Amino acid sequence: MERIEIGIDSFAASPRTDLSNTEAINQLLERMELADQVGLDVFGIGEHHRKDFLDSAPHMILAAAAARTKNIRLRSAVTVISSADPVRVFQNYATLDLISNGRAEIVAGRGSFIDSFPLFGFALSDYDDLFIEKLELLLKIRDKEFVSWSGKFRAPLQNQAIYPRPHQKQLPIWLGVGGTPSSFVRAGELGLPLMLASIGGQTHRFAPLVQIYREAGYQAGYTDHELKVGLHSLGYVASTKEAAVKDYLPGYLEVFTKVGNERGYPPVTREAFDAQNSSPQGALLVGNPEEVAEKILYHSAALGGITRLSFQMDVGISHDKLLESIELIGSKVSPLVNGKLD
Repeated sequence: MERIEIGIDSFAASPRTDLSNTEAINQLLERMELADQVGLDVFGIGEHHRKDFLDSAPHMILAAAAARTKNIRLRSAVTVISSADPVRVFQNYATLDLISNGRAEIVAGRGSFIDSFPLFGFALSDYDDLFIEKLELLLKIRDKEFVSWSGKFRAPLQNQAIYPRPHQKQLPIWLGVGGTPSSFVRAGELGLPLMLASIGGQTHRFAPLVQIYREAGYQAGYTDHELKVGLHSLGYVASTKEAAVKDYLPGYLEVFTKVGNERGYPPVTREAFDAQNSSPQGALLVGNPEEVAEKILYHSAALGGITRLSFQMDVGISHDKLLESIELIGSKVSPLVNGKLD
């Protein structure tokens, strides 16, 4: 079977202690540097436009990391393409690709918050149309140096050259999706790798949607090599399951209860956490290296095979403990996962 790339995604969460934002960013860069040193495959930085996070300009964080790393791929997680200018997105990540000698990627998506819409002057009533139009333009820019294009939400381009061009022959663009069937179909029809956000419930519930994605891709003439499936999962690894839960649970309950309050959901409970973490089917990956590796393999099998999995650990865990977790993911989880696939 194809090797599963293992990585980390971060939203550059604002510090919850007396740590300054400057110190928090520099600690994040230390974690990215360690992820490279322990052999992880990818590190992603999200995009948010609110006080809780420091990732409103993710390409800047990734560029800083590019200068401190050698092998790890550097990606957005995700780029909120609906409220961005695709020309600037491409230029930013093409520049990152040059700085990193060909390690940049974009995961284009809608994002989980809507703060960027009023910030950049877009109407939520145009939510779907913005995404479709801007994704189309981004892909056209990726594929052609000179672009002619017109749409509803941006000034037209008339045989306009767009620079710089990336180091890679084609800048990789994944499509980040949640649970909307049309998004899976769109990714398949475009032949884009799929990055699936599985942050709750049971991961295997996405299996029918992943199959829809693959069938749409096959019908459009794409192959399994092009129709990759990645999984973005909440998780954290410690030497024992008890230690992992102790470190992860308090911040998890706080963060997701806060988000739930904003969206009208009931508070998250320990029972709900255990239901998602203790069973093989549950989305959470919080535990010791052996059980987390087994769970990754279970999720891969349930979805018909994945090619990438990224841990999202931003729930207020200390920098030192995150470093320890990254070390374990690189030295134990990744070898365990891929040793079983050999």
